[in-house]
Amino acid sequence: MVSLILILSATACERDTSGLLPAPLNTDPVVFRDIDSFASGLDFQAFAGSKIDALSIDTETKFTGGSSLRITVPPTSGGYAGGAFTANSARSFAGYDALTFYAKASKESSLDVVGLGNDNTGNSLYTAERASVPLTTSWTKYIVPIPLPSRLTNERGLMYFAEAAEGDGTEGHTIWFDEVVFENTGLITNPRPILIPQVINAFVGGEVNVTMTQATFAIDGVDQRMSFLPGYYDFFSDDDAVAVSVDGMIVPVGAGTATLTAKLGDVDAVGSVTLNVTAPPTERAPIPDIAAADVISLFSNEYDNVPVDTWSTPWDDANVADIKIDGDDVKVYTEFGFAGIEFLNPTIDATEMTHFHMNVWVEEARVVGVKLVDFGPDNAFGGGDDTEHESLFGLNTDPGIVVGEWFTLDL
Repeated sequence: MVSLILILSATACERDTSGLLPAPLNTDPVVFRDIDSFASGLDFQAFAGSKIDALSIDTETKFTGGSSLRITVPPTSGGYAGGAFTANSARSFAGYDALTFYAKASKESSLDVVGLGNDNTGNSLYTAERASVPLTTSWTKYIVPIPLPSRLTNERGLMYFAEAAEGDGTEGHTIWFDEVVFENTGLITNPRPILIPQVINAFVGGEVNVTMTQATFAIDGVDQRMSFLPGYYDFFSDDDAVAVSVDGMIVPVGAGTATLTAKLGDVDAVGSVTLNVTAPPTERAPIPDIAAADVISLFSNEYDNVPVDTWSTPWDDANVADIKIDGDDVKVYTEFGFAGIEFLNPTIDATEMTHFHMNVWVEEARVVGVKLVDFGPDNAFGGGDDTEHESLFGLNTDPGIVVGEWFTLDL
């Protein structure tokens, strides 16, 4: 193996940049005011499983100007309407306190969710939303508070929504949006942040995923509940030997139990979270000795791995994080009910394989199940020719699980 280091240098005609100021932040508040604003630096990305052509421009029905956004909500049999408006380049909304818009519907209905800070990448940190927003057949102004505007200095997620058919679901309906902008309304007061009590299990070096973070705000004197991602909070631990706060995130550093509290800006959140931290194994998992030619590897430092779409599907009941143990990459599952691992693009042809091999470490006695699903000759899930089988392992099975040390399943 040959390693190369390439160093590029410029020794002449250098420009002195010490006096240059950083580029000004883009503070454009407009998401949609007319078709021209929508076409400039904006994109609409329909959510997976939604009606992909639900959005259109309507030049007949509008609140003001020459057009509005028309959302066609399909009947239940057609899915739902939903997606995110994203900016091609990041913007700063630190000078605004809310996303505002005008909306109406073809019938009185309840918009399932509308929010901000979702750039549809799956990596958003500052998503915030209102749920069950009442819509009427008349144009009405709506306000979505920004929980902590100072967080939104580099944001591409502008507005998102989701709405499904209502009533018996046999008929859809239509929603219109207009004058969608970020504003400094001066109407948002009295924030009352909440931490819903919960117990979170984590590993040293893993991630802590606090859920159900929310707050009530007074909007022009009327209370409104908001849900948002924990990135808006600053967290605090009562035991720095167990967990510490780094840049507003909780980092598990030692085995034990800590109580987490939080602030939204300078306002204390009501409630606390119990964090149980487990020290991971100190030794890496057993190293496999099978020849690479006889292996299809999903996750290993010893072989070339095939593509895996996700190690925790949206429909599963688990959180996953990546850590290293003695230099070895490990997937850590917490809040574990069941985990879905998908490799669909492409699927795997395991015809020539004889076993499924996996190293496992568990901190407590429980049943470990492994289910393998084959898509059949049509190579598609749900095509009618799928087969699957699940094997369960406990303390008294053969092979069985071992608590507190690595054990190997060769199925």
